[in-house]
Amino acid sequence: MSAIISIDELLMSVAANAADAPSAPAIVPDEHSDHHLLELTLAGDEAAFAELVRRYRHQITNYVYRIINDYETAVDLSQETFLRVYRAAERYQSSYAFSTYIYRIATNLAISELRRRKRRRLVSLTGFFQRHDQSGEAREFDPPDAQPLPDVTLVADERRMAVARAIATLPDKYRAPLVLRDVEGRSYEEIAQILAMSEGTVKSRINRARTFLRDKLQAYL
Repeated sequence: MSAIISIDELLMSVAANAADAPSAPAIVPDEHSDHHLLELTLAGDEAAFAELVRRYRHQITNYVYRIINDYETAVDLSQETFLRVYRAAERYQSSYAFSTYIYRIATNLAISELRRRKRRRLVSLTGFFQRHDQSGEAREFDPPDAQPLPDVTLVADERRMAVARAIATLPDKYRAPLVLRDVEGRSYEEIAQILAMSEGTVKSRINRARTFLRDKLQAYL
């Protein structure tokens, strides 16, 4: 397979090729054909890989964003996820669902990003909270103004933001299980496969995460 500079360039290249050859058969999205698309990718079919990107890009970006609470970085990590899938396509094991495989890669990248941030914070604690607020990175949950807001939409938006901030304060090991279960709606079995841990550990971490969130979000309960 040829090297890819970026996912966006791949999609533009595929679109341009399709325009030059309108008679070429289009790939019809089918949730059961991820394996086949990856096989075509291995054979050098960039359109097949572009279809995989279109299927999963949005949900992978949102998933990573829920973990790291930084949309721009989530977009970058989503692209890195697909690049890793492409470069290591020959190592994919078809015994796993493709969604499990790609979520595992995305999870590892997100957790690595959280650890990098933690290391950066430990390097210099002087002025930590000021820089933290300006950068928009995760910070300890601040209780909102107790005065009621007249606009229900504003209240709902503030609640969503509070939940995002609260998730961002969870210990790293609890974030992915919680997001996969309560946001993505994944089964305990699939979460265990994605995170390479037992279902019992998954359930325990999710329960702990929910307890942390309840404590953080008392103002909204």
